[in-house]
Amino acid sequence: MRIIAGEWRGRKVTAPKGDATRPTADRTRETLFSMLASRLGSFEDLSVVDLFAGSGAIGLEALSRGAAHCLFVEHDKLALDAIRANITTLGARTRATVSAGSVMSLAPAKAPHDLILADPPYDTSAGVVALDRLLRLGWIGPQSWVAVETAAHETVDVKGLDIDTERKVGKGKLTLLRLPAA
Repeated sequence: MRIIAGEWRGRKVTAPKGDATRPTADRTRETLFSMLASRLGSFEDLSVVDLFAGSGAIGLEALSRGAAHCLFVEHDKLALDAIRANITTLGARTRATVSAGSVMSLAPAKAPHDLILADPPYDTSAGVVALDRLLRLGWIGPQSWVAVETAAHETVDVKGLDIDTERKVGKGKLTLLRLPAA
């Protein structure tokens, strides 16, 4: 896997060993960031959260494109080791925080984040459950964008969030959500 664009374009990202995680394919990440760029314009100075982070490739892609900070949330030990190694290799320590634990153990947010990226295990509804909780805890605000990768046949239905767009990519589907327009 490689970073697709930005400051670290072309740099390799290490995936955790074993099959406990499913790294997001380069093509899927490229599609996701194209979808986001058309809505955000720029990633400069954004506060990003990478849920179910795996290798951290999605959050690192956001940092490479100019995000100010990314919180990586992951519970798997091998994945945490990979995330920390990738952060160190890319020199991103000052712009990254790693939370070792379940998404469901996150506390209320001090402020909403600009971009929430979620790549939960397929066919578990874990992303919907996590986003419902984070919405209630103030992680998602009026300016926030939420991106979820699921299996192509899964439905993303989070009470309180509207689907902006969905796009199938290979065996997966990317869904962008926002709070309803006021």
